Amino acid sequence: MIELRDLQLLSALARHRHFAKAAEECGISQPAFSMRIRNLEDRLGLSIVRRANRFQGLTEEGEMIVRRARRILGDTKALEQEVASIRGEISGALILGVIPTALAFTGRLVRRLHQAHPKIVARIDSMSSTAIQQGLDDGTIDAGVTYGDSIGTDLRHVQPLYEESYVLLVPSHMTDETGPIPWARVAEFPLCLLEPQMQNRRILDRIFAELGLHPRVVAETSGFTAAMVMAREGLAAAVVPRVLIRALGDPAGTTVLPLVEPEVSKPICLATLDRDPELPTVAALRRVVSSLR
Repeated sequence: MIELRDLQLLSALARHRHFAKAAEECGISQPAFSMRIRNLEDRLGLSIVRRANRFQGLTEEGEMIVRRARRILGDTKALEQEVASIRGEISGALILGVIPTALAFTGRLVRRLHQAHPKIVARIDSMSSTAIQQGLDDGTIDAGVTYGDSIGTDLRHVQPLYEESYVLLVPSHMTDETGPIPWARVAEFPLCLLEPQMQNRRILDRIFAELGLHPRVVAETSGFTAAMVMAREGLAAAVVPRVLIRALGDPAGTTVLPLVEPEVSKPICLATLDRDPELPTVAALRRVVSSLR
């Protein structure tokens, strides 16, 4: 008989594609983890994992089992949360995949969720918009905060959150300007931007290309913390979402300049799967989002 624990281990292996990392997440030793997978293969009479000196991926049969495993694990999670809700409480883990530009907003959103449902434990993972789509599809995240124009609506429920706009965070010694500046001026500063594969970076690259600009990028990062520190330390300017500055305030030693010509905005949304049964934690999050409007 297949045990639920075996499905949890297999799902972790498919997510990490690495035996040691999957074993660490599951809280067991790698030899014990590998033995459980071997025993599962023996019971089923088929190979689940392609093996060589290291993990080589799942077999076709293994991919099918993982898809089924994720559905079973999702249904089990929903059952546990529904039982808790019968007792008059909504509790459990809620995994959120969030694009880097929306992390500050999501922090405030989770605060509102906690005020309404203090027994929900939210985990916020910074992810690319592509990874969020994949995470929703394979069940590794419960909801995504992402760009509304990059998420498919097929089998997904999309709720608008806000319009993302941008400002230039520039070391104060690099400028004496205080008001809005055109995007053409941005290219004159040394810049720290997100990595090229991030959606935010692609948006900025498109703006620069359309204006015929060639920005001087001196550093790249997967998140805004390093970019903001570099601006504060006087190394480089950074194009950051306005919502981040509103949440954290102007860092000392920097100047915040709104960007115009053109004025750019991108819709940010909450994306969740249309599923039956629906996770009570996800339904609670949707209600909180609806109350914001």
